[in-house]
Amino acid sequence: MEPKAIVDKMMADDQMSQWLGISILDYSIGNVVCEMTVREEMVNGFHIAHGGITYSLADSALAFSVNAHGIQSVSVETSISHLKPVRVGDVLKTVTKEISLTSKIGVLMTEVYNQDKVLVAAFKGTVYRTGKEWV
Repeated sequence: MEPKAIVDKMMADDQMSQWLGISILDYSIGNVVCEMTVREEMVNGFHIAHGGITYSLADSALAFSVNAHGIQSVSVETSISHLKPVRVGDVLKTVTKEISLTSKIGVLMTEVYNQDKVLVAAFKGTVYRTGKEWV
């Protein structure tokens, strides 16, 4: 399957990414670029985006990016560093880079930027590549 078909198939069943309002801007293998706007119901008691929001955006971008290779892959370990506060109305965009990719394991970094191109979060994920092709 082509990357766009894979990501579109994943998105069709991905209720969380849909709820986040994620749009796909680029379907490149290894770097599927995602964008979303932070909404009022996504903030915590400090009136900044709950950490789970940027985490979930980066996690979705990671999943789409690695699965775009055509092999079904799932995360086995992830972590995030929140670098700047994110507020209602911020438009967040991802950039994913493959650090290492073998037939079984991948390590990727997803950076999350705001509309001012300020890095607001850095996410690292390790994935298991099942060997099963997307069909």
